[in-house]
This record gives sequence, C-alpha cells and structure tokens, in this order.
Amino acid sequence: MKLKVLVTGAGGFMGSHLVDFLSEKGHEVYGIYYGKVNLVDEIKNKGNLVELDIRDYKNLKELIAKIKPDQIYHLAAQSYPTISWDEPIHTTEVNVNGTINVFEAVKELKLNCKILVAGSSAQYGFVREDEVPVKESREMKPLHPYGVSKVAQEGLTYQYAKNFGIHGFTMRIFNTTGPRKVNDVCSDFTKQIAAIELGLQEPIIRVGNLNTKRAITDVRDEIRGFYLAMQKAEPGAAYNISGAKAYLIKDILDMALNYSNVKPEIKVDPILLRPTDEPIIFGDSTNLYNATGWKQEIPIEKTVRDMIDYWKRKLDSGVKNA
Repeated sequence: MKLKVLVTGAGGFMGSHLVDFLSEKGHEVYGIYYGKVNLVDEIKNKGNLVELDIRDYKNLKELIAKIKPDQIYHLAAQSYPTISWDEPIHTTEVNVNGTINVFEAVKELKLNCKILVAGSSAQYGFVREDEVPVKESREMKPLHPYGVSKVAQEGLTYQYAKNFGIHGFTMRIFNTTGPRKVNDVCSDFTKQIAAIELGLQEPIIRVGNLNTKRAITDVRDEIRGFYLAMQKAEPGAAYNISGAKAYLIKDILDMALNYSNVKPEIKVDPILLRPTDEPIIFGDSTNLYNATGWKQEIPIEKTVRDMIDYWKRKLDSGVKNA
C-alpha cells in the first residue's frame, strides 16, 4: 500500500538512506532538512524536500497539515555528542523541543499517524564489558547533553502515546555507519585511506582511542529495521537496534587497511580523544527481533569496503570538479 511518509532530518546520513529506501518501496516521500551540511543533492530526485527548521513550530505544523502523513520518521537532531558539550542549549532545543513540535502538531491536527523517534545507545551511558549486550531494561545514565536529550525524547514519546494515544515509539540506535557517513571512526578511517590512495593526503592516519569496542551496523540494515518496526512496534515502546558483535576499534582500522594498498603511519591525535569514552557499546536486539524478525545481515567487511569505494568516488569527483 502506498503511504504518505514524512522524514525529518532527511538531509542527514540516516535520513538520506531512508528517503532512498522509502522511495524504492513506492511510497510518497516528503522530507525536511536544515542547514548547510546535508546530503540533499544525493536524494533530490527521491522525494519532496523542503528546508525547514524543526524548531519552527508554525511552519512545521502547516507542512504536516498539508501532507497529512501516515507515518513520520523523526530523525532530525543535533546528533554529535562532542558538539553537545560545547552547545548544550542548541542540542536541547533541536532534539527535545523539535520532538515536542512533531508530537504537538500531530496531536493538534488529530492525525492518525505513526511516529518513529530516533533514540540512541548514548542514553545508557557508561557500560562495563561484563554488562553487555545491554538490554532495554538497563538504567539510563547518559554521559553528555546529547545522551540526556535522547532520554528526554524517549520520555516524550512514551507520554504522548499514553496520554494522547499517538502511536509513537523509540529506536535506541547503536553505532551505525556506511556510505555517506561522516565523523565516526569508520568514516574517518576509510576517508583518510581513500585520500592517501588518491594522493590527497600524506601517508599518515590520525586516530583517537583505538581500544574501545563498538557493535556496528550498516545503515542499510538499520533502515530496514526502521521500516519493519514502523509496521509492528508497540505504542510507547523502545527497542535496541544494534550490531550482533562488538569490534575493537583497532581491528576496524586494520580491516580497512587490509582492503587498501597503503601502509600509513598511525598517529594518535589528542583532538580526537573524548573527555569520557564508553569502553564498549553493544546492545541486545532480542526485543526488536521478537517483534519484527529483524537481524543484522550486512557484514562489517562489506560496509568497510563500500565506504572506501564511496570516499574514492567522492574525493576524486571533488578533485575533478575543482
């Protein structure tokens, strides 16, 4: 059945892949994006895209009233923990107030609309290795304003479901990567390797903490999980969506180098080290599997290869167009 679907944060990493996916499914896709850093050019022919600040309630409500979406994937956010330390007010305004705006618009317009809200593994905070994989029942003690804002988003989603009957639910997203990703270890490693191969960077790879562990999911798997959850998730519920294995970050770097012909020097860059860094991030996705049948299908090796290829095309295109 063809549905009207609105994606907030459509210009972001996950949002752009989601627009691709929903368009290929034949749905009528609408998306909002905001700011200069976005991937709109990669999806401009895949949906009806509008630049709109999620904090602008008046225009957001008018757009939702015009579309009357059957589903909303609410991904719009200030999504970087490191930025949230420097910009806690901005992070809260976008993430928390933006979520209120989405739900208030749906409530006031009396729409029968399902809403997926993008939560985060950052909600859990510091987790010891003997405590993983983390279950949804674990206490949440986030380590930064970004994580706090995601806890608030989930709380809002729950209360709108219980008090007003709006079918919203939260996906607690663990580390996700893939082509188009920026500012995570996989994208940093693969981009630097591609740049070295193209002669655009000296043969030095700058890294942060290589001794943490992360369960990493390919964004294309993640989006498929969102789609299944939109069909079967319970109102007010929260689901982990995580890779099935935690990898040492150093092993991810070695894997990326194995798919390349460069032999660079590895240098730790203090700028890339966080004040606090969770030793391991790894979630238990059993509840999502039981509800939807979702499980990780794309191996990390394919993800890393695809990311190196993506950055080679992107960087080479930039050189040719310069």
